[in-house]
Amino acid sequence: MAEVKEFTLPDLGEGLTEAEVVRWLVEVGEVVAVDQPVVEVETAKAMVEVPCPYGGVVTARYGAEGEELAVGAPLLTVAVGADASAPAAAEGSGSGGADGVAAEADGADAAEDGGAGETSGAVLVGYGTGAPPARRRRVRPTPVPAAAAGQVNGVASGYGRHAVTPEVPVRAEAAEPAPGPVPVISPLVRRLARQNGVELRTLTGSGPDGLILRADVERAIGAAGAPAAAEPSAAAASAPAADAGEVRIPLRGLRGVVADKMSRSRREIPEATCWVDVDATELLAARRAMNAAGGPDAPKISLLALLARICTAALARYPELNARVDTEAREIVRLERVHVGFAAQTDRGLVVPVVRDAHARSAESLSEELGRLTGAARDGSLTPGELTGSTFTLNNYGVFGVDGSTPIINHPEAAMLGVGRIVPKPWVYEGELAVRQVTQLSLTFDHRVCDGGVAGGFLRYVADCVEQPAVLLRGV
Repeated sequence: MAEVKEFTLPDLGEGLTEAEVVRWLVEVGEVVAVDQPVVEVETAKAMVEVPCPYGGVVTARYGAEGEELAVGAPLLTVAVGADASAPAAAEGSGSGGADGVAAEADGADAAEDGGAGETSGAVLVGYGTGAPPARRRRVRPTPVPAAAAGQVNGVASGYGRHAVTPEVPVRAEAAEPAPGPVPVISPLVRRLARQNGVELRTLTGSGPDGLILRADVERAIGAAGAPAAAEPSAAAASAPAADAGEVRIPLRGLRGVVADKMSRSRREIPEATCWVDVDATELLAARRAMNAAGGPDAPKISLLALLARICTAALARYPELNARVDTEAREIVRLERVHVGFAAQTDRGLVVPVVRDAHARSAESLSEELGRLTGAARDGSLTPGELTGSTFTLNNYGVFGVDGSTPIINHPEAAMLGVGRIVPKPWVYEGELAVRQVTQLSLTFDHRVCDGGVAGGFLRYVADCVEQPAVLLRGV
């Protein structure tokens, strides 16, 4: 006999509690192998292909593409066993759509929770293989006598969130609520029923095995004359009236995490900003010389890599800024290793990839790692581990054509250096007016970790290295 196992959205690590279904990689009725990727999800930090720890036939999928699921919510069910493929495939072919939920294999109702099956050895980024996820014990449907047509059917194992709705009439008359679980899984259906005063236990669901669908609740509302449907709910009444031209964008996923983190930074960190205009002509000349010395086939050193190298040298002189504040212990925690984050704008929003142990890297190594992480950020393949753990952030907003800014500190760091665009400007050079390549540097720092003297010293050292790159040689 086949045993149906439920695979839930695993803990993807780094404190993530939800993920959005981007693309299903398997269909209902398809045979999957152990550790085969079955769905691509987008967390607040990365795109992840989730492998299934079971081998067998997919009998149900939970969540449509674009829907957000919480960690621990069902992803899919798999019929594990030698005879699982035939009935599951038959059910899947009659479901009516790729996103529909097929009923589980006929023989699966006899399976118990402790059945044997293949389990995964895969490890996703941020979590390890543990015990198999707990599976709900399914309740067999209870036969309904003809005289009790108004009562609800028993709960079966094959219902899901997006089942196809056959045109089956539903009784909406009030009846004595039946004991036991209500055959509904969608929280949207429950909320719709609650807002309109519909008792779910009095409905006969039109979904697979008696599953109550949204259409069933809507028909019950219509059969009752729809007085409640015409009246706004308490939540809707308290909400402001929407303008006809309004567009609402949910703060969820990456955008939601960025919003929360920036709000927390502004709320918790007493930040201050200082800035200085610098002549970057010599730095640009040094970069050209480095790239020319490497030959035409050698990897090029980027300007961002040189700025990152300057920052690591400055942090060695002013370690107060490579720190964080432990608010609970009321302590400043200084960090020995420097992990430089850099702000990168992508189609998904703002991300901050992290170059680990930047203090131990050369300009060439920094350039190579910055290029790799930038490419991964653009194609959405950064792992959660590559997006966390920075101790200092470099923000090159000059690529947007702006001169200055007051960056928001990347919580829980203590400082961020912003770099504006480099443009030719009139500048007094060696006592004479000349056209030089000028940029503005701005340092936002946590005033709890240091005073203005330390922040000013750090910024001045960075500026001196930009204007005269040979200053770096003193520390080599």
